[in-house]
Amino acid sequence: MPQETPSPAADRFDDDDYPAYTMGRAAEMIGATPGFLRAVGEARLITPLRSEGGHRRYSRYQLRIAARARELVDGGTPIEAACRIVILEDQLEEALRLNEELRRSTADSSGAADS
Repeated sequence: MPQETPSPAADRFDDDDYPAYTMGRAAEMIGATPGFLRAVGEARLITPLRSEGGHRRYSRYQLRIAARARELVDGGTPIEAACRIVILEDQLEEALRLNEELRRSTADSSGAADS
């Protein structure tokens, strides 16, 4: 039986970077207000894409980032500081991921050289 290829629209459901959520829905999903989303956008934590009509659209990745900032703000951290903390956490996570990839490729290379 031939395997069906997923439609491009189906691929978008699995894409963390696809801007699927309107501002109202995004705010509802993270338990915040549209004003909070505008504020984290002004602080340059996230930059929503715009629809053809100019409306903000958010991805799941952006919502995770905004939700983390909201946790910090709810804990008493000023929004600007919360955004900076989240940016640094994200950069650290990426650096650790790249470091691990480099370790693995170095280990693979040295293992192949030993053969």
